[in-house]
Amino acid sequence: MKMKKNLLLLLVLFALPFALQAETFNVKKYGARGNGKKLDSPAIQKAIDACHKAGGGTVLVPAGTYLSATIVLKDNVTLHLEKDALILGTTDYKAYDNLDPFTEGLGIDVGWALLVAVDAKNVALEGEGAIDGQGSALKERHIKTDTRPEGQRWGLRPFLLRWVRCEDIRVEGVTLKYAGAWTSHYFQCRNVNIHNVTIRSFGVAHNDGINIDGCQHVRISNCDIVSGDDALCFKTTSSKMGCDDIIVTDMKLKSNQAGIKMGTESMGGFENIKISNCHIYDTKNGGIKLFSVDGAHLRNVEISNITMDEVRTPMLFRLGARLSVFRKHEDTRQPIGVFENVVIRNVKAVAADKAQLTPPSGILITGIPGHYITNLTLEDIHIRLLGTGTPEDALSEVPEAIDKYPEVKTFGPKIPAYGVWARHVKGLKLKNVTFELKNPDARPEIICEDGDMQIYK
Repeated sequence: MKMKKNLLLLLVLFALPFALQAETFNVKKYGARGNGKKLDSPAIQKAIDACHKAGGGTVLVPAGTYLSATIVLKDNVTLHLEKDALILGTTDYKAYDNLDPFTEGLGIDVGWALLVAVDAKNVALEGEGAIDGQGSALKERHIKTDTRPEGQRWGLRPFLLRWVRCEDIRVEGVTLKYAGAWTSHYFQCRNVNIHNVTIRSFGVAHNDGINIDGCQHVRISNCDIVSGDDALCFKTTSSKMGCDDIIVTDMKLKSNQAGIKMGTESMGGFENIKISNCHIYDTKNGGIKLFSVDGAHLRNVEISNITMDEVRTPMLFRLGARLSVFRKHEDTRQPIGVFENVVIRNVKAVAADKAQLTPPSGILITGIPGHYITNLTLEDIHIRLLGTGTPEDALSEVPEAIDKYPEVKTFGPKIPAYGVWARHVKGLKLKNVTFELKNPDARPEIICEDGDMQIYK
């Protein structure tokens, strides 16, 4: 009998963690109405707080529309949005909180958010439901009382989703829509898994899709992003933690700016990053854009198996010296960075006929005097371009723009080569890089200034 009691006790103790993990907190039991008329965020927060206090579990959001201001996720909490559950951000921008203020690359103070976790562990957002920030309606209400120019006021509008200094994050299955600013921002997080997420976020400026900002051990897969700004973007707004050990695969990316971008803010490093099997389409700016302009060491990056359709300026690589500081109370200006050991392999692109550059060019690569992009390898690349360049276009001079914001238009409107234009480079390798022209182009296919290059057919 004693043996049976001991066995039963062991079974209970073994099952106890699973029972705790499975505990569910329904937001409606905490007062949420789900009718889209009155703020439900206080009730959702009560459910999250109760779940956290109990040691963790799942906060369940049933079908319905839940009008919300800022919601804060906490340790060991999974927020599960059932099918037809919608968290709808209020259009009152003053209702949102900023739990981690900072300055982004254009010099604007930002950080307000709808759903946020700060210094949390083991947190997740999952389910078949959606989060909608009502960005356009929020902006319309905002500008009625804030009469400053748009470039100065947009930072007050909230991100949709923010994770700050968190560990063991999972975002899976949900749909993220119409943010007031960036759609999702992950800052100095570790062990991040983003899978099967749909993003439809456009209508106001700065609707980035996924922003990975100084994070480590990140896995992103099978996401479908249509964004008003950069679709998949890697940043380092602090020098204290870089982006490292990141794998991205199987993405669909459409953007009014860049498909894949790295380094608009670039104080910390970008290292050991692999991106593969992505389709970039109908993108109004660059397809792949990699920058170090604020002191970052950008190295050991590999991007492969990429297709592009109707993309303006398929590739831009830049080492510059803007040297901005984004968290001014905790960081200092960095020395000029490094751009080395990057491989872009197996890319097939159809460039848009209408681009920032007139006529269009395929690949721009430029360091600055004395600071070279080193050991960049482009392999098995084929780009189709409009052509139409003239002999006069072939004589165009490209500005150095040493300390300017890194953008394709910074070096335009005319580039003297239609295929590859490279400057301040060492160890540039072009392996089976080909271009197809719809019309004749009087510019050279390849130009390399102040650098060394090897071409392999």
